Amino acid sequence: MSTIKVNGELYKIIVKNGAVSLRNNYKLIDQLNVFPVPDGDTGTNMSMTIEAGVAALENEVETSIYAMAKKFSRGMLMGARGNSGVILSQFFRGIYKGLDGFEEVGAKEFAKAFKRGVEQAYKAVMKPVEGTILTVCREASEYALKKVSKKSTIDEFFELFLTEAYASLERTPDLLPQLKDAGVVDSGAAGFIKIIEGMQKAINGEILEHTEAESVVTSTVSRGSFNAHSELTYGYCTEFILQLQHSKVDIASFDESTITSQLEQLGDSIVCFKDEDIVKVHVHTKTPGVVLNIGQKYGEFITMKVENMSVQHNESLEIQEQCDCEQCVEMRAKQERKKYAVVAVASGAGLVSIFKSMGVDYVVSGGQTMNPSAEDFVTAFDSINAENIIVFPNNSNIIMAAEQAGKYYDKANIVVIKTKSIAQGYSALTILDFSSDDLEQIKESIQEVITNVTTGLVTYSIRDASIDGIEIKKDDYIGIINGRMVASTNNKVETVKKMLTGTDLSEKYIIAVITGVDALPNETEEILAFISENYPDIETDVVDGQQEVYSYILSLE
Repeated sequence: MSTIKVNGELYKIIVKNGAVSLRNNYKLIDQLNVFPVPDGDTGTNMSMTIEAGVAALENEVETSIYAMAKKFSRGMLMGARGNSGVILSQFFRGIYKGLDGFEEVGAKEFAKAFKRGVEQAYKAVMKPVEGTILTVCREASEYALKKVSKKSTIDEFFELFLTEAYASLERTPDLLPQLKDAGVVDSGAAGFIKIIEGMQKAINGEILEHTEAESVVTSTVSRGSFNAHSELTYGYCTEFILQLQHSKVDIASFDESTITSQLEQLGDSIVCFKDEDIVKVHVHTKTPGVVLNIGQKYGEFITMKVENMSVQHNESLEIQEQCDCEQCVEMRAKQERKKYAVVAVASGAGLVSIFKSMGVDYVVSGGQTMNPSAEDFVTAFDSINAENIIVFPNNSNIIMAAEQAGKYYDKANIVVIKTKSIAQGYSALTILDFSSDDLEQIKESIQEVITNVTTGLVTYSIRDASIDGIEIKKDDYIGIINGRMVASTNNKVETVKKMLTGTDLSEKYIIAVITGVDALPNETEEILAFISENYPDIETDVVDGQQEVYSYILSLE
């Protein structure tokens, strides 16, 4: 049976099916990486972005397709991660705008809305690149709009759309030489097609179920560096909602100070308030069991959460000194308003600690393989009471999410500095100076520094490849300078040496060597000795970054 119209209820079904389709294939999309390095995250970013949109529709029963599409778009907007995720969120934002005024639409109106989505996606990218998700969205949308008529069914629209999308995807390597060199098609475009495939299957009556083993893990908890020898430094973030019980207390006369006076002896960051027969409690304490026992003297728990703030979250090595629960964010925001504040992205306990010591007010956890969402940046902004917030994304795939968050944030002036690497961010922080009190001058000084930074990366290869004339074997250590492959050997130190030898260092004065979790002290010493012997006029600075993925990050300036 053909589908003639799409209303809000059906729209919710098809986008949810599209999300499941991508979720079940996100690892395959991650593997479509130009460089054979273990940081492919396009599928992950796109899946987490569209899942945020689906989550926003969980309890929605709108019959209007416009209203449903608007809520879906808003969820994606805040959950957008990585460039591909931001572009995807903007595409669906354009779709909802194209559905304005409609309760339901046929194939022709639906096709026009998709075309509007393309326009919005292109508008969101400062320098659109063909051979990417943008191209496939555009060519498939234009083809489907041209072919459908007012008599066409929604089934026919999706058939036409996917026919051209598949053909467009196969053409992406012809538009981007780096795709052809790597022997892959564009990953963002491939992920987009998985979404459309899922939407089409829903129209055809095939509702997908996600493969549990392949589902995207959006939040993981690991003991990280907290082990049998660790000390409980930061305590536990303890929260609960308490239902007061008539059998335990006179609810009408009960005052929350009864609980607060006891918590003051056990911890800090205390928030406690009563709302009729409910009490909400938040406290940082080293004895959460005692806190819970106090609460249970007056009622029973509706919800509770206890988190060790020294344990690492989201596969990051960042020690959670800054609790991001609602109460802590609110309390930090009430601090005295500053003229300037800094937000930076980093992962690795060493980098996080160093960035904070260099004046960063809030470190957003993330980087390669773990791009933060727009909402993560909003949380950071909300945690800082400042007139101007300067943001260092420190990754080219994070810049768009930071800019998207800044665009819709109206409580402060957000200035996103387009740092494309940790090396650029580190160098920028070394010269950061607010004494001039001139924002434009501050921005110019930062830009001048990052423009002169050369970034070197050392990681390992996950497959055989031939890129930029360099023959690479699986498990080789590879060296990348400013996005260009320059070295591949079976030894990370030799890779660093080849990187430096093949780079013009005549105008460089300092090299910061940022060491990863797998960098051994003797290897770092050998690298420093090589620099000292061959480049005696260049100073070196060793930074214990403890980052994943990259054994060494070099900042050459």
